[in-house]
Amino acid sequence: MAFSARGAGGKTRTQTAMADINITPLVDVVLVLLLIFMLTAPVLQSGIEVAIPHTRATSTMTDERVVITIDKDQNVFLQDKPINVADLGTRLKVNEKDPSTKTVYVRADERVPFGAFATVMESVKSAGITNISIVTQPYEK
Repeated sequence: MAFSARGAGGKTRTQTAMADINITPLVDVVLVLLLIFMLTAPVLQSGIEVAIPHTRATSTMTDERVVITIDKDQNVFLQDKPINVADLGTRLKVNEKDPSTKTVYVRADERVPFGAFATVMESVKSAGITNISIVTQPYEK
């Protein structure tokens, strides 16, 4: 598209508008965002940091399960979201037709007092869930 304008000397000048968009800055921003997401994704997937106790007999989890985590400060998490222990039983009952068939995995830091662990177990049992597994890791050879 051309524009014409009269200059100071009465001459007509023609200017053309720039019709293409420079996408180089856009590509730079997208690549930086991609790099940031690639670096932070493993951190987001790791969940809550817990020092799990060691045992001889372990099995691996293959399916997506309900995981309750107790960290070293005795904070309780359902999946990766913090939860009050008093609300744990009711949250586990939600959308469950038969809670006795549900499996719950409990991950507790090895420094957690037994009282905090027992309180969580009581909340799980109050929801009618009897299949509870404690997550451990094998001894290093």
